Amino acid sequence: MVSAPPPAPASRTFLALYLSALSTNPLRTKAATAGILAGLQELIGQRLSGQKSKNGDIIDLRVIQMTAYGLFVSGPLGHYLFELLTKAFKGQTGTPAKVGQILVSNLIMSPIQNAGESFLPLSTTRPRDRSRRLLPSLPPQPVYLSVMAMIAGARTREQVFNAVRTGLFPMMKVSWVVSPITMALAQKFLPVTLWVPFFNIVSFVFGTYVNTMTKRKRLQQELQQEREQERKRE
Repeated sequence: MVSAPPPAPASRTFLALYLSALSTNPLRTKAATAGILAGLQELIGQRLSGQKSKNGDIIDLRVIQMTAYGLFVSGPLGHYLFELLTKAFKGQTGTPAKVGQILVSNLIMSPIQNAGESFLPLSTTRPRDRSRRLLPSLPPQPVYLSVMAMIAGARTREQVFNAVRTGLFPMMKVSWVVSPITMALAQKFLPVTLWVPFFNIVSFVFGTYVNTMTKRKRLQQELQQEREQERKRE
C-alpha cells in the first residue's frame, strides 16, 4: 500500500487558499484583506501606544472606520492601481522594466493612494454654494490623507486640503524610502502571484509602527498641554 502524503502545514494551506481566492475573486479578496488589516492596524496601534477608548470599548468607532476605509476605499483602489501596473509592464522582465515599475509606483501610484481627494459631500464655509461641495480629484474615491482627515473631524474643504498639504510630503519621503526596497525585493525573490501578500505584510508591519509612534507622540503632546494648563492655573 502506498502511504498517504503528510498533511501540508497550516500556513502553506492558508497561503494556497488565499492565492486561490486572489485568482478567482481578486477585488473582493483584496478589499476584505485591506479592511481586516486596517482595523487590526488601528487596534494594535491603540494598544501599543496606550491610547484608551473614551467608552472603554475594545473595538471603538475608529477601528470600525478604519476597517470600512480598507474594505471600501484602500482595497479597491489598490487593486485597480496594481492591475494597471502589472498590465503596463506585462511580459517585461529586463532592468529597464523593473526600474520603470519602481518609478511608476513611487511617482504616480503612491501620491494617488496617499493624497487623492474625491467627490466628497463636505460642508463648506458657504453652504448656499452647492457647487463647491464636491472635491474634484484624480481617483474616483478618497484615499488615505483625505479619509484620515475626515475621520479626525475635518468637515470643510479647507480643512481636508490643509491636512493633505501638510501631511503629503512627509508621508511621501517615507514612501520613497520603503517602496523601492519593497518593490526591488519582490522583483528579485518573489513570483508575481506572491506580490500582493508580500506588500500587505510589509504595509501592515510598517503602518502599525507608524500608527503607534504617531499615537504616542499625540498622547505626549496632550499630556504636556495638560501640565502647562495646570501650571498656569497655579
